[in-house]
This record gives sequence, C-alpha cells and structure tokens, in this order.
Amino acid sequence: QVQLVESGGGLVQAGGSLRLSCAASGRTFSNYAMGWFRQAPGKEREIVASISWNGGRTFYADSVKGRSTISRDNAKNTVYLQMNKLKPEDTAVYYCAQSRAGYSDIITVNAYWGQGTQVTVSS
Repeated sequence: QVQLVESGGGLVQAGGSLRLSCAASGRTFSNYAMGWFRQAPGKEREIVASISWNGGRTFYADSVKGRSTISRDNAKNTVYLQMNKLKPEDTAVYYCAQSRAGYSDIITVNAYWGQGTQVTVSS
C-alpha cells in the first residue's frame, strides 16, 4: 500500500522560502516518478514540479520556474520541493504524488496522492 506523507507547509511572508518534504512508503521509491501539485480555493489542481524515476529529468510549471527546485533522496524515500521568493498566489494545498507506472519520466493526475499540506503566503 502506497503512503505519501507531506510536511513542511505553513505560513510565510511574501518573499520567504519553504521546503516541502514527502516521505513515501509501500513500494521501491527509486522506481517511480514523483511530483508536487497544488490546489488553491476555487481552482483546479495543477502540477507544480515533477522529477523522473532516476532524477535525470525535471519539470516545472511556468509559475514557479526559477523559484523552485524539486529533488529526491532515494536513500530516504523522500522528495522535496524547495520554494523561494514565495508570492501570495502560491497559497494553496500542496500535494505529493507518485506515478503509478514504474520507470516513468513524467507524472500525471493518474497517481497516488498524499493528504496535502497547506502553504499560505501573506502579502
């Protein structure tokens, strides 16, 4: 059974930084692409960033490109999202996701999901 547990969310002022973590269990972590999505009130869930199963390929949404870094530590079964220069529009619930298919370079909404962690950026 796949379990994804996010942490690291919170309240931060605009311009600040946060590092989100997602601890995974239930499968061989290093075989699966990982990603971060977010959902703001009244909006659809959108992808923020993803990292391929071997870490060799990353993707960033235009809205966070240059301000965020996704990384993975296979020894700790954990994926991270470092977010800098946060803006009020980054306020959302952030969800960790793991691809269902192994050895994938990308992640889609057809994934396993964590419960989410709230990020609130005050102006």
